[in-house]
Amino acid sequence: MRVVIAEDLHLLREGLVHLLGAYGFDVVAAVESGPELHAALIRERPDVAVVDVRLPPTFTDEGLQAALAARKQVPGLPVLVLSQHVEQLYARELLADGSGGIGYLLKDRVFNGEQFVDAVRRVAAGGTAMDPEVIAKLLAGNARNKPLSKLTPREREVLELMAEGRSNAAIGQRLYLSESAVGKHTAGIFAKLGLAPSDDDNRRVLAVLAFLNSR
Repeated sequence: MRVVIAEDLHLLREGLVHLLGAYGFDVVAAVESGPELHAALIRERPDVAVVDVRLPPTFTDEGLQAALAARKQVPGLPVLVLSQHVEQLYARELLADGSGGIGYLLKDRVFNGEQFVDAVRRVAAGGTAMDPEVIAKLLAGNARNKPLSKLTPREREVLELMAEGRSNAAIGQRLYLSESAVGKHTAGIFAKLGLAPSDDDNRRVLAVLAFLNSR
């Protein structure tokens, strides 16, 4: 699997290169600035991009903007964002794109290599890997939306875990529910949000996130 990495801190960038390499990924480019990232994504067309939001030259949102710009030329390019903080504006901008795998992880909450690698693979496969804190803030920001306000506390818990990319079985294990019970909660969520049910886990999560982002 081919990966492009964008991180301005040399030690962290090299650490990511070695970590992914150890798990069999082919890191085709490891850059430190927004312009370099955009060029690498267009040139290499990787299976997934691992991107820091804030890159030189201004350390604002170069990483995200470069990734979004590249997605216009490479539709559906999977992007996993790494950030020090929950930056809702950036998260929403990424979600608003609405195509391809997406992820948003906080650097200090990636506890081990296997957890991170699993997120990279999930995003590359077209799925989602959203940090629970990011999801919580996005949901909180939409708490007054009429459709979202209809969800029960349990349905909100299920929605948050869905947004992390978890399957019904994994959600059931986390919440101590049967898989069939999770399926009923999922059906209720889709009904209340006005979204057509889908057996495709990746698409259903992307649809829910896009809905939350667009209101």
